Amino acid sequence: MTQTAIPYLFMRGGTSRGPYFRREDLPEDQEILARVLIAAVGSGHPLNIDGIGGGAAVTTKVAMLSRSEDDWADIDYFFAQVSVEEQLVDFKPTCGNILSGVGPAAIEMGLIEPAGDVTEIRIRAVNTGARILARVQTPGGRLIYGGDTEIAGVPGTAAPIELNFMEVVGSSTGAFLPTGKLRDVIDGIEVTCMDVTMPMAIARAADFGLTGYESVAELDENRAFFDRMERIRIQAGQMMGMGDVTKSVTPKFGLVAPAREGGTVTVRYFMPWKTHPSMAVTGAQCMAACVLTPGSVADGLAPLPEASPATVELEHASGSIDVLVDFSMEGGFTLNSAGLMRTARKLADGHIYVPASVWSGERSGR
Repeated sequence: MTQTAIPYLFMRGGTSRGPYFRREDLPEDQEILARVLIAAVGSGHPLNIDGIGGGAAVTTKVAMLSRSEDDWADIDYFFAQVSVEEQLVDFKPTCGNILSGVGPAAIEMGLIEPAGDVTEIRIRAVNTGARILARVQTPGGRLIYGGDTEIAGVPGTAAPIELNFMEVVGSSTGAFLPTGKLRDVIDGIEVTCMDVTMPMAIARAADFGLTGYESVAELDENRAFFDRMERIRIQAGQMMGMGDVTKSVTPKFGLVAPAREGGTVTVRYFMPWKTHPSMAVTGAQCMAACVLTPGSVADGLAPLPEASPATVELEHASGSIDVLVDFSMEGGFTLNSAGLMRTARKLADGHIYVPASVWSGERSGR
C-alpha cells in the first residue's frame, strides 16, 4: 500500500474551513502528526495543489476531536494551523471559527448524541484550555444545517450555532494584560497587549498612517506596513512572555479605527502574515474587550456602554460581527464572558490519503 487512508469530515466553520478528524485516527506523536497534516493540506505550495487546502490561511485549518476526560467538558477540540506556503504547523493557538463546526462534527462522528431541539455541547479547547458552551440546532433530535442566520463573509444563510466562551481572560499567557500595562510603545507605535481568548497586540490604524478602512488587497500589498507590524508583533510576543514568536501565528495583530457604518469600531485583523478576509471569533473577543477597556489604544474611538452585558459591533473587511460581552467596571474593567453567533456546514466526508512514507497508520511512537 503506497498511501494511508484517514477518515475525515470536511466542514466550513464560521468563515474558515478544513478537515475535522477523530483524534484517535491520527498519529499520537506530534512530529509525525504535523507531517500528516502538512501532507493532507498540501502545505508548501501557494495553491496547496497536492492537498485539500485552499491556498489561504483560513482554508488550511484542522480540527481534531475526542471525547473529553475533563470533568466539565464533553468534547476535546485540538486545533492545528497549517501554513500555506511553508511546511509548518502551529499547535499553539485555537480558532473560534473552526470551533463553530466542532459541535456538528462531534454529532456527525457519533461522539455526541443529539438531545432535544437544541443540543448543548461543552467543549474544551486543548491548545489553550478555554471552555466553550456550544448550542447546536437539533430539532426532533436531528442535526440540521439549514436556517436563517447570516454571518458576514459567508454567502447565504444557515442554522445558528451559539458559542459562549467562559474563563477567556489570560487563556495563553495567564494575564489580561500580559505586559502589565494598558499601553506599550514598540517601534514608536502605541499598542495594547491583551490576552482574551487570543493573545493580541492591538494598535490604532492612524498611527501607521492608515485609515483602517483599507481593503484586504490594499493591506496585503502594503509590504512596508507588514514589515513594521511584524517587527512590533515579534517584540510584543517577547514582552508578553511568549518567547520567540517568529514562526508562531500568535500573538495576532489588530488595528482599530472609528466606525463608519454604524458599528462600534472598525477593525482589521491579521493572521498574522496576511490580512484576515473577515474577523476571527477569538480575535473578535479580544478586540471587543480592548474597546471596552478604559485607557487602551481603543479608548475614545467609541462611547462606552452604560450597562452590562453589551454588544460590541466590530466592522471588518467583509461586514461586521457582534460580540456580546458580560463585564463589570467595579475597580476597573473585568470581563466575565463573551458570546457570538456563528454557522457551520458539512461539505464532504470520506477519507484523506497521505503517502505511506509520511505515516504508515501505526499510532505508536509517542
